[in-house]
Amino acid sequence: MATMISSNVTRPEPQALKRAIDALAARFGNRLVTSQAVREQHAHTTTWLPNQPPDAVVMAQETADIQDVVRICAANRVPVIAFGTGTSLEGQVNAPAGGVCIDLRDMNKVLEVHAEDLDCVIQPGVTRKALNEHLRDQGLFFPIDPGADASLGGMTSTRASGTNAVRYGTMRENVLALKVVRGDGEIITTGTRAKKSSAGYDLTHLFVGAEGTLGIISELTIRLRGIPDTIAAAACSFETVRGACQATILAIQTGIPVARIELLNAAQVKACNSYSKLSLPETPLLLLEFHGSEVEVAEQSKNFRDIAAECGGGDFTWTTKPEDRTKLWQARHDAYWSVKALRPGDSIGVVATDVCVPISRLADCVTETEEDLKRLNLLSPIVGHVGDGNFHCSMLCDVNDKDEMARGEEFMHRLVERAQSMDGTCTGEHGIGQGKQKYLKAELGPEALDAMRALKLALDPQNIFNPGKIVPAA
Repeated sequence: MATMISSNVTRPEPQALKRAIDALAARFGNRLVTSQAVREQHAHTTTWLPNQPPDAVVMAQETADIQDVVRICAANRVPVIAFGTGTSLEGQVNAPAGGVCIDLRDMNKVLEVHAEDLDCVIQPGVTRKALNEHLRDQGLFFPIDPGADASLGGMTSTRASGTNAVRYGTMRENVLALKVVRGDGEIITTGTRAKKSSAGYDLTHLFVGAEGTLGIISELTIRLRGIPDTIAAAACSFETVRGACQATILAIQTGIPVARIELLNAAQVKACNSYSKLSLPETPLLLLEFHGSEVEVAEQSKNFRDIAAECGGGDFTWTTKPEDRTKLWQARHDAYWSVKALRPGDSIGVVATDVCVPISRLADCVTETEEDLKRLNLLSPIVGHVGDGNFHCSMLCDVNDKDEMARGEEFMHRLVERAQSMDGTCTGEHGIGQGKQKYLKAELGPEALDAMRALKLALDPQNIFNPGKIVPAA
């Protein structure tokens, strides 16, 4: 499937690259690393995309480090790729033209917490779990949960969302302001801590989801929420995927404020049972979470149970015990690894992909996708943030089997076309990166791509920021 990757990039001149690396070595000493193993660790390794390592890695510790790397690389027209924790799924951290990777993991300080205003200021390397551990004693948490313990800078760059998005939104709704290092090494400040503003262009949300192609985030101001008094997790099995989707639609339409509502099809439930040692009925399943007071949570649970019964739902169980909730949601977060365990082997790859459709079309899209998998004789369990109309396929393919890989590529293409034909999108949260560039024209039109190219040219005229990502060559 490597043919699906765009290659609209060129490597820097060898002498220019050498000058840049020599200058970086003089500036950073042993914080500049050029070993093959470390470089490969800083390229894409999560799914089927090939690993394309940078020529060097710089371990940044402060904003001035980012600025100096950018200035040196800009002077020599050498690509710069930002790296958080490397959990992105569409090749966002690959370096198809080589260049310098800036590892931001050591920029992991929580700079300010404004509990009274429900916001905080952090460095980009702070991870989701570390932030919530820091906030716990103040009764606050950051709700966006993509599953992996990703960095907040990376989550912002990929416009991540996850299991809580149905109630709390995505990164787009939860980032108030950014500081971004632009192509000349200077810093752009995109906003303030005010909860709303009409001052100028919305630069903050221009960089949210830009995947590091327009600049490098050096500081974030993000929204926080109060930890709910009561949290309940629930599970409900259904006879069919359509029934589970219909229950989701009715729950949203009737205003039940579910915090999470996740679909697992029968194949995914079977994988989770095996990997996480559960004993769930191996039929389509909804996992839910309710937040609020004890009375509110009980009422929400009862209302959903009634809806589920109307849609063919079976036993509905819910719990407020932290250990039971953790076990259930950990199984959901381990879905990728549970799928991988279904078919071990060095040549077996997991092709993780997602699409998103209007919630009214969700049942049709998931049902037709399952039919496609059966017709093509492919194994791909399905999970979904179905309250948003977003679902994921984790397809297992033998990379040495050309026929299976061809069927896999056909399935992925049909999946995207199906979602787009239903007024949906080729990706709800994984991003474009390298893998989905070819679908943007059909989704947004050539005029939108021209506008993106114009923005890229204006903010990054030398094309040094993460080249070869998002926008395909004209």
